Amino acid sequence: MSDEAKRHVQEVFSKNKQAYVDSSTHKKQSDLDAIIEWLKPSPSDKALDIATGGGHVAKALSLHCGTIFATDLTKDMLQNTARHLNSQQNIEYVVADAEQLPFLDDSFDLVTCRIAPHHFPSPHHFIEEVGRVLKERGKFLMIDNVAPEEDELDKFYNRFEKMRDYSHVRALKISEWEKLFRNNRLTIKKQMIRKKAMPFPDWVRRTLDHEADQKAVEEFFKQAPAEAKHHFSITEENGRVQSFAIDEYMVVVEKHSS
Repeated sequence: MSDEAKRHVQEVFSKNKQAYVDSSTHKKQSDLDAIIEWLKPSPSDKALDIATGGGHVAKALSLHCGTIFATDLTKDMLQNTARHLNSQQNIEYVVADAEQLPFLDDSFDLVTCRIAPHHFPSPHHFIEEVGRVLKERGKFLMIDNVAPEEDELDKFYNRFEKMRDYSHVRALKISEWEKLFRNNRLTIKKQMIRKKAMPFPDWVRRTLDHEADQKAVEEFFKQAPAEAKHHFSITEENGRVQSFAIDEYMVVVEKHSS
C-alpha cells in the first residue's frame, strides 16, 4: 500500500474502532451465516481473515475452523477486537498489510476478506497475495461494495464514498475483480450481487465528525442526476436524505495452479 493511503486507513479505523465492532452493517448475522454456508469450513481447516476490522467474520469462522489468523493494518483496531473476542481461543491476531502478507506460500485452506478491499490502493497486489498464501484448491471468499459497470455511475459512487471516508480508495467493478481472479489462477465457484440498503445518518456519522462535512455529502446526494438517484435508491423525507442502496458483491474462488 502507498504510505499515505495506509496512514489514512490507520487514522480512520483507530478513531472508529468501536463503531466497526458495533456497526449493524458489519455484524449482520445473515451475512456471517452465508459465509459459513458457502465455505463449509471444517475443524482441519486453517483460515485467514484479512482486514478483520471488528472481527465478525473471524469470530464466525472460529466456531468451525481449527485455527484462524485475524489480520488488520491498524493495531488499535486489532487490539480492540482481540479484547472483544477474548473468549475465542483459536484466533491469532497479526498486524499485517493485505498487500504484503507475512505468511508463507500455500499456508491456508480458507481466506476471507469482507467490506475492506475498497480501502486497498493496489487490488492486484492484494489478490496476488491471496493466491500466494492459499493452498492448492484452497478457497477465498470476498464480500465488498462494488461500483456499477457504467462509468458515470462508477464515478458518482466512488466520489461520495471518498467524500464520506478519506481512507476509501476505490470500489472496483465486478468485471475488474473477475479479471484479477483470472490473472491469478483463481476460479470463480459461486458469486452473487445484491443491493445493500444503508441508513444514511448512521453511515455518514460513522466517519465524519463535522456537521458541515456531513451536510456536503447529503447535498451531493440531493443534487444527484436522476439515473444515480434511481440506481442508488436515494430516498428523502422532509428535505433530508434517509437511505440509499449500494451494490454488494459476494464471491468464492478456488486456487488452481495448473
